[in-house]
Amino acid sequence: MSFLSQLRQAMQQNQYEAILVTHPENRAYLSNFNGTSGWLLITAEHSFLITDFRYYEQAALQAPDFELIRQNESLENTVKELLQQQNITQIGFEQDNLTYAQATSMIRQNPQSVFIPLTGYIENLRMVKTTDELAKMQAATDISERTFLHLLGFLHAGLSEREVALEMERFMREQGADGLAFEIIAASGPRASLPHGQPTDRILQNGDFFTLDFGAKYQGYCSDMTRTVVIGTASQEQKKIYQIVLDAHMQTLAAVKPGLMGKELDQIARAVITKAGYGDYFGHGLGHGVGRNVHEAPSCGKTGNVVLQAGHVITIEPGIYIPQWGGVRIEDMVMVTETGYQNFNHTNKALICLSDSID
Repeated sequence: MSFLSQLRQAMQQNQYEAILVTHPENRAYLSNFNGTSGWLLITAEHSFLITDFRYYEQAALQAPDFELIRQNESLENTVKELLQQQNITQIGFEQDNLTYAQATSMIRQNPQSVFIPLTGYIENLRMVKTTDELAKMQAATDISERTFLHLLGFLHAGLSEREVALEMERFMREQGADGLAFEIIAASGPRASLPHGQPTDRILQNGDFFTLDFGAKYQGYCSDMTRTVVIGTASQEQKKIYQIVLDAHMQTLAAVKPGLMGKELDQIARAVITKAGYGDYFGHGLGHGVGRNVHEAPSCGKTGNVVLQAGHVITIEPGIYIPQWGGVRIEDMVMVTETGYQNFNHTNKALICLSDSID
């Protein structure tokens, strides 16, 4: 069943006459159009793509199954004309994506229509990935994995975090990535306690933990992985902390299967880290869904109430972050299968100490 057919089936069940799609990734998911301006209006019989002159030709090439509507004045005004032409009296819209001004303007301009605010409507359809989507995500992960292996021969004391991040992006693009799935996280030494530490001019030093969280984007789909290495020789404390995180990661991986809720996986990892005495230093959720967005449903954090099913893609990324000292995170991206899980990542997760790269 096509993505549009799934959406129309859901619309019929909810008795929605139309859905206005304004979220860029949802628009690309349904239409394959990836320009930066455009909305979709989906009814039971019609699929409209509204865009302006800049993207009209591109839209015709990327979304041949859609009826193209050239934007006149504004997207909101063009929607108004379509709603009147199609005699639509009630329409669902993505309330988390429209600005307050856009939403109130459309409601005011269309008194004949009832606007129904929706949250996560299309995102819920996106959770179960198709074979084609999974193949693109595997390709994106393969690029990330090759990048990590390349880094093992590149990293050494004296480089800055920025230099490492620049080399990572260059290599990923050289390997076929369309771009980054998200801004690279590269945090070394005491800065490794920052879960989302952006790269700085800090110079890598002997004895540093170095956490790298990165992903490639390939044909619209993301990968996401994290590895933590030591520059030089690891201390006993570093080895201990790393092993606790690795144990939490591996025990949680082994538990992944359909029927569990995301929060149950979070509890498994959290229990391992808490028992070791570091529960206060694991402050984020265990993981999240990945697809066209690097963060999407289902959640695998403390409040993750979605029941996992085959075809969901999630991350498993426990961590320990000790202020002024450093931190460790280990992350794989996995697909839930009928009986367990399938890992997109294959690189070694044992602690890597880059001793031979130190002058």
